[in-house]
Amino acid sequence: MLHFPDGFLWGAATAAHQIEGNNFNNDWWPREHAPGTTIVEPSGDACDSYHRFREDMTLLRDAGLDTYRFSIEWSRIEPEEGFVSRAGIDHYRRMVDTALELGITPMVTLMHFTVPRWFADRGMWRSPDAADRFARFTELALPVLGDDVKWVCTINEPNIAAMIAGGEDPANLVAYGLPDPDLKVADTLLECHRRSREVLSGVGGVRSGWTVATQAFQPEPGCEQAARDYGHQRDDWYLEAARGDDWVGVQAYTRTVIGPDGPRQVPEGVETTLTGWEYYPKALEEGVRSAWEKTGGVPVFVTENGMATADDARRIDYTRGALNGLHAAMADGVEVAGYLHWSLLDNYEWASGFRPTFGLIAVDRETFVRTPKPSLGWLGGVARANAVEEDPQP
Repeated sequence: MLHFPDGFLWGAATAAHQIEGNNFNNDWWPREHAPGTTIVEPSGDACDSYHRFREDMTLLRDAGLDTYRFSIEWSRIEPEEGFVSRAGIDHYRRMVDTALELGITPMVTLMHFTVPRWFADRGMWRSPDAADRFARFTELALPVLGDDVKWVCTINEPNIAAMIAGGEDPANLVAYGLPDPDLKVADTLLECHRRSREVLSGVGGVRSGWTVATQAFQPEPGCEQAARDYGHQRDDWYLEAARGDDWVGVQAYTRTVIGPDGPRQVPEGVETTLTGWEYYPKALEEGVRSAWEKTGGVPVFVTENGMATADDARRIDYTRGALNGLHAAMADGVEVAGYLHWSLLDNYEWASGFRPTFGLIAVDRETFVRTPKPSLGWLGGVARANAVEEDPQP
């Protein structure tokens, strides 16, 4: 058995728009319903977790997990510019209170891709006052955090957000051949992150950071410089920008191989997931090591890792392999605070709709009945033991 240090946190993650349902005041909702959209289907009721969050957290707790990362919807707290919904703030504070009541450590994400329609209409991250608006939203969110939320993510995957906000078709956000990010938008997102951290620094005990979707860029022979150039603006720059933060989140799923002509598609015959990504558990170890190096030793938190599959046994295999790699990185001195699986629930996966199932818990689309999968019990067992068995097929 491979043992993790005392105090290591184990849990799962979700995002508001992907599980709550009926977030019609944010910018993604009209994209889902636009004529001719490339988005497979609308989110609709999603998993109805807006009303069923206690049930979801209880399933997580009963399995043996102790940490839950969830996001709050800016569009529910400030549905119109300048109008603050006390009911929206109270709702998310009830989520925090429920987590604490159940003995769960909450991690709150302030922005997981979606923003209010009014902010999008103002130019979103191209608006000259974007950082002011995001800093003000952080202030509005302080009652949600209270004095007992210790882990806060300001912005989820700013590297992906820069691509989405840059006007790219969200259906093109695949594991290889990622579109060029808008670098001005990236700069604005970094300013928003820093302004948000300034606000959060006034709250005692809060540890804040942002999360990066690491892609494990790997060069073919002779393509080392091309891989560095390709990866820097899509990955490394965001890790380097986290220097000095309290922690940095790593969200790793697969790798991207760079050849003479750029990123390679997954070769035929190689196992892939329901998102078309290569089955590559080692991506987590590589992402964690890269984050530790690029940030100059900022503590790492694995805020997402998992596999979209209908074969839950394969999900367990993938996760075991990923955790073996994580343990190896930690044995070499990389400081990692915890591991959060993506996702707690089979949820809405943006442009791909509901087909890619990442969840530890299945959700009936008609009745919303939750059915825990064997992988939830397996990961809960790992958490209870604070140890994982060695991968028989590394």
